[in-house]
Amino acid sequence: MLEKIWHMLWGTMSREEVKKFAFLTLIFLFITATYGLLHPLKEALFVRIVGRLFLPYAKIASFFFTIPLLLIYAKLVDSFKKHQLFYILFCSYIVTFLGIAYALTLPAVGLLNTVTNPNRLIGWVLYLVVESFSSLVFSLFWSFVVSITNVASAERGYPFIIAGSQIGSLTGPEMAKRATSIGIPQLIVISSLFSAFIIVLVKLFITRFPAQEVAKPTTKQATGAFEGLRLLVTKPYLMGIFAISTLNEIIQNIIEYNVIIKADQTYKTTENVVEFLGMLIQSQTLIAFLVSFLGTSYLLRNFGITFSLLLYPLCSAVMVICIFFTPSMWTLFGALILLKGLNYSLNTPCKEILYIQTSTDIKFKTKSWIDGFGRRLTKTVGASFNALFASTKNIVAYSSLFSLGIIGVWITLALFVGITNDRLIREEKIIE
Repeated sequence: MLEKIWHMLWGTMSREEVKKFAFLTLIFLFITATYGLLHPLKEALFVRIVGRLFLPYAKIASFFFTIPLLLIYAKLVDSFKKHQLFYILFCSYIVTFLGIAYALTLPAVGLLNTVTNPNRLIGWVLYLVVESFSSLVFSLFWSFVVSITNVASAERGYPFIIAGSQIGSLTGPEMAKRATSIGIPQLIVISSLFSAFIIVLVKLFITRFPAQEVAKPTTKQATGAFEGLRLLVTKPYLMGIFAISTLNEIIQNIIEYNVIIKADQTYKTTENVVEFLGMLIQSQTLIAFLVSFLGTSYLLRNFGITFSLLLYPLCSAVMVICIFFTPSMWTLFGALILLKGLNYSLNTPCKEILYIQTSTDIKFKTKSWIDGFGRRLTKTVGASFNALFASTKNIVAYSSLFSLGIIGVWITLALFVGITNDRLIREEKIIE
């Protein structure tokens, strides 16, 4: 009976597939745990060190901060094996996180200084570093996975990775909820330890699954730092993936800003704000776990990629309409955790599958521009909207109408990309 239910939800995976996806799940678990711990820290520390009115400008700054990092990343893609990129990125973040943790203990610079000031650089540095982590590391992980997986295996294995990694998404925020007892600098040190363990896991994975099975380059020569951007703007299919991957960020950013402002006004201490945001992340993680464990693989295998791509923007439209008619704190909270949970459990595996029918340059270079530059760009749009309408009483109504217009474009492009992907699979072609 249990075996029947398993096959219905997940399909049939070979023993080797189970081993591979279990290992990848463990790596992703620690990545999500690291980010799940850092995300509430960077939001809470920024509003308490720099000031909540500058939060939209921090998101705009992250857009410009990410661009040179993407150019460096693209150069590294040409110069190193794909798994070596993990070592380079995580070693860089370990050193940076430890430096930030130390700075937070200094009397004038760190947490003992309770005066908010836009000139306090430590708040900006932490915010921008964590934002770059979400852009580069998640993109690198999924580029790596896409390069070693075919479509049929992805439909079975990607939801497995998402579901299993929710343990990490719960663990990070759970530790953040204990900021008062553990201490904020100590939590940042823990994120460094998680990062070090990720390096070890990647090394073990490469030992178990040799590098020649992992890297499948389609081009022999280096193509340059801007190749990914060139491919993005010249291929309609990739522009469609760009929209699917990023438009939701505008809507979520607007809702999240209102939730953070409410939290800052409600709670007295920085630790309390961190704990509240940790609870919020845990709530969205539980939704992501339930959907990815019970529904994502089933939807992909039985209804196909096009239907699955359309389901998320349709759900987003329903949530935005609910906010329009009932703009309460709990409606905003519920909409945010549902949209983020569905993005993680349903939209993420769907959009990653779309990269399978593409070249190596697209998997690693274009994808990094979409996940880094694209997500930062759409977050900047959302942040700009927040900055313009922050003092407007009808901000929720305006943002709802604005969001519904974006969703209309999103649905159209999701339909185009889904149909194109089905054709590429049927004709056994790739975009290059």
